[in-house]
Parts: sequence; C-alpha cells; structure tokens
Amino acid sequence: MKYICNPINVSYRYQFNADPRKGGELQICREAADPSMILFKGRYYIFASMTLGVWVSDDLAHWESYRLPEGLPFYDYAPDVRVIGDYVYFCASAREHSCDRWRTKDVLNGPYERMEGSFPFWDPNLFLDDDGRVYFYWGCSNETPIYGVELDPETMLPRNEAVAVVEGHPFEIGYERVGEDNSTLPASAEEVEARYQAYLKSRNMTESMVPENLRPLIRGMFSNKPYIEGAWMDKHCGKYYLQYAAPGTQYNTYSDGVYVGESPLGPFRLSENNPYSYKPGGFLPGAGHGSTMRDKNGGFWHTATMRISVNHDFERRVGLWPAGFDNDGELFCNQRYGDWPMALEGDPWRDPAWMLLSVGKAATASSFVPGHEPSMATEENVQTWWRAAGNSRNEWLCVDLGKQFKVHAVQVNFADDRIDTPCPGEIRPGSQARYIDEAERITQWKLEGSVDGEKWFVIEDKSDTETDLPHDLIIREEGIDVRYLRLSDMAVPFEQAPCVSGLRVFGLGDGEKPAEPVFSAARTGDLDMVVQIREQMDTLGYNILFGSSPEKLYHSYMIFKAGSQRVGALIKGREYYVRVDAFNENGITKGKCVKL
Repeated sequence: MKYICNPINVSYRYQFNADPRKGGELQICREAADPSMILFKGRYYIFASMTLGVWVSDDLAHWESYRLPEGLPFYDYAPDVRVIGDYVYFCASAREHSCDRWRTKDVLNGPYERMEGSFPFWDPNLFLDDDGRVYFYWGCSNETPIYGVELDPETMLPRNEAVAVVEGHPFEIGYERVGEDNSTLPASAEEVEARYQAYLKSRNMTESMVPENLRPLIRGMFSNKPYIEGAWMDKHCGKYYLQYAAPGTQYNTYSDGVYVGESPLGPFRLSENNPYSYKPGGFLPGAGHGSTMRDKNGGFWHTATMRISVNHDFERRVGLWPAGFDNDGELFCNQRYGDWPMALEGDPWRDPAWMLLSVGKAATASSFVPGHEPSMATEENVQTWWRAAGNSRNEWLCVDLGKQFKVHAVQVNFADDRIDTPCPGEIRPGSQARYIDEAERITQWKLEGSVDGEKWFVIEDKSDTETDLPHDLIIREEGIDVRYLRLSDMAVPFEQAPCVSGLRVFGLGDGEKPAEPVFSAARTGDLDMVVQIREQMDTLGYNILFGSSPEKLYHSYMIFKAGSQRVGALIKGREYYVRVDAFNENGITKGKCVKL
C-alpha cells in the first residue's frame, strides 16, 4: 500500500521577497501554491507557483521536482495547464502585459511553442469541452469577478466578449468572509476611505503621488472584501463545475467553492455542498486555489494551497486529498483527517489507517531559543516550532510518547525562522518583487527510536542524503515498537539552526477509544454556528463535521480542545446537520448527528 501525508513530500524552493510595504525588507521563506494537476501520457504533473519547474509522479505518492526549459514565465503566479489532444497547454498570470501561452508534447524536455496572447489576466484556467470547444476563465481580485470567455482552439484568442461568472457574496456566503475562521465582514466605503487616507499620511504621500491604476488596489487592502480567485472547471455527467477560491491565502479558511451550470459560461448556481474544499483546523490548515483531476483508475483527487504565512503571507505548501461526485452530482473532497497519513487506495471517505500519537507529548532537546521550546514540536501547529540554540550537528530533539506504541509513520517537518543571508541572485521587479532560489539545497537528519530511552536503534538515516524535503515522511507499514523518538545529526539550508514545527508520530494504541462526545450546536446568525463540546477523559481531539444532511457531512474542522468553537462557513438560508467525532491514540468514536 502507498501512503501520503500532507503537505506533499517534495522540495519547496526558497523565495527572497522584497516587500514594498516594508521598505523593501527581505523576507525569506519557502513557497509553492496554486497547483494545477494533470494526468498526461501515464504520469501525473503538478505545476505550482514559484517552483521554477514541475513536480512529477507515477503513483501520486512519490513526487520529484524537475526544472523546466528556460523562457517560461516562472515568476508569474498561478500556472495553468490542460491537456488538449497531444499537447499540454501552459500559461501563467500577469497584470502588466498580455499573457502568452505555450504548448508542448514533452513536458520535461520541450520544446515549448509560444502562442502570443492578446490580454492580461490573473489566475487563468483553460477548459476543453467534449465538443472540442475551448473556454477560458480568469480573475483574482476583491473588487472584480471571475470572468469566462470562449477561445478559438487554433489561435487561443477570444471569440466573444468576456462574461462575469463568479462574484463574491460575503454577506450571504460565510466562507467568503476574510479573517481567521471567517470572522470579518467587508468594511463600509467610509471606513475604507479613512484607512486609505491614513495609509497615505503615514508615508507622507498625497493621492497624486500614487499611480492611478494602483489606487483601487491599495484601497482594496483596507476593504476586508474577499479575494474571489483561482478558477478551475470540470465537467461531470453533462454539468459544468466551476470551482473558485476565497477569501484569501493567508487565512486558515482559504477554501474552494463550486458553482454548477448547464453550459460552460453559465448561468451558474451555488452548489449545495460548499465550500467543497475546506480545512481550517489541524496541523497545517488551508485548502484553497487548486484543481481537481481524475486518476488512472477513474478516482478523483483535489490538490490545493495550504497555509503557513509566518515569515511571509505567501509562505505556503500544497496538499492532496481524495475527491469525487456523490449520487446527486455534488462535488466533494474528504479532508476530515487531511494532514494525517492516508492510504492512496480505497473509498474516498476512508478513515485514516493510523492515529496521531505525538500531540501534546513531552519533548526535550539539546538546547532551545526562548519562545521556541521543544514542546512546540508536538503541539500540532505549523506556525510554531522548536529552534535549537546553535546549528551544530550535535543538536537533537526527542519526543516521549508516554508509553510504548506500534508506530507506523513519522512526518518530520522543518520550519524556517528569520533566515539571515544575502540574496543569492537578482531580485526581479514587479508587483511582487522577488528572487526564486535556484540552488538545490540539502536537508539532512537521522531518526532513532528507543523503548527505554537508553538503547537506541536507527529508524531512518538521512544524514548523508542529497535531497531537500522539509516535510519528509517515513512509513513502516509493518510497525515498529517504540516509545522515544530522537531526531539528530541535522543540517538545514543556509546553515541555520534547525527548527522543527512538527515531529509527528502515527500508529495505533491498544487501549479504549474515546467515549461518545457530548456536544451542542447552535446557529448564532445567518453565517455562523457555535459548537460546544464537553471535555472528557482519554480524548486527544475532535472533528466537527457538518453538511446538508446526515449522509452528507462533507465539511470538517479538527480541534484539540473541548469547549466552544465558532464555525463561520455557513450559507445564508440553508439547513445544516452537525456531528462531533472524538479521537485518541486508539481510534475514532462517532457522535450523534443533530440538526442545527
């Protein structure tokens, strides 16, 4: 059996961002986002923003990163790829000039044939219908909608005027609101103008000093309106499923919604199951701006952007989840345990093979920087991490599971913390000035296990590897008996002190599953509900499930504390059902389903 554990286990390139909002201060982080995934000539390809290339897999579990031929727009966001006949068509985003398109019969080696574009666009998506007609969708703004147009399949030029196909409705659609847990409605025009004027004053500027085309963008920064972006179209059983992302990539609620229509340019109606890709909780949240693909065996998968956003708003990763269409034609995606190890085969709603063993467990280390204690490596939060006091290979981190378990998987997650190094190349100017690191970096470590804390054995030794996998996954399907796990002999890029956001351990205990959770759920407005969970012994966490019927609890929010949890992703005027499941090291106990 093959397994994955989000984020996708591949090298993520460093970005050297010169943020104009901070006087050009250099912000360094890893980034990949906005994935377009295709199956082409028996192989899977993911094109993601800011990677200088493409990720390739034969089985969806093992991915390799390849550089693409020079001349492609590597510094343009949201690369879009589609298979049309013998070709893969490729383009990316630019607001400053018309966007060209390329096509090739050989993704890795080319050649790529350039097709001159006729207009600028952002977040593009190309779609081939069954009748050979080609359509194109684009848009990424908190002021303007997503547009659609038919293209000439030979020239890829528009055949007609563009039409608006998706607009934001944050007062009716809860998951479109910005903020953590969809907490903020748009500001009034008066509030926006006051914030805009304060912004100018803080920089000793007048409006005449701001280019006219930038004024709406700057005002938009203060509007609290959602970004409506990231279009992707699929057709299923004669219907058109236009997917889109909201409200913004830096929020834990970054998600994908879907509209359904009878024709490629609409009109469209908001699907019953929304947002269909939604992962606000767990270790690594976010599941927005992605793509949906059918695999070699006819199953569906959705890949999307996951959020870190500590060193920079665009510090992001890429996730992959099983998806599909139910008997009523509703597009769904299973993210209930969306950053735990997952078998690639089976029903889309399969439970995880192994349970999380490491959350809240005791951790020790050779040293640490205050504010980055060892315990931060086991608190299931990608935004916090243990940081060693030095960068020598003698530094180590140890997790005590509390007792001996049968361990089947370990995910080693390295973080970056205020990297201090000069930019190794030239910053490219533009709306998001940056340099993408071209060097092939290396991340090395050794993982050992012990049942008594005295005698150690090697689980995995990557102390001499030439790879750079900041979210590496070790699978031991047969299981190993272990209580202590020690990570040592670490070397990370730029000779920084090692930082670990999650030494995550998965397996199965031999004790009792949690008791059935006791909870209540109440709607507190058109767009919000509050779920109150009674604390109980022997429970590590809870999954709040909700949906349009007891059989369609397609949305989930994982939390690790009982008490009150607000969920702000509801749609005005729709009915919901809610269930809370409890989990510990030994398994999952389902709660009773109630009508909201």
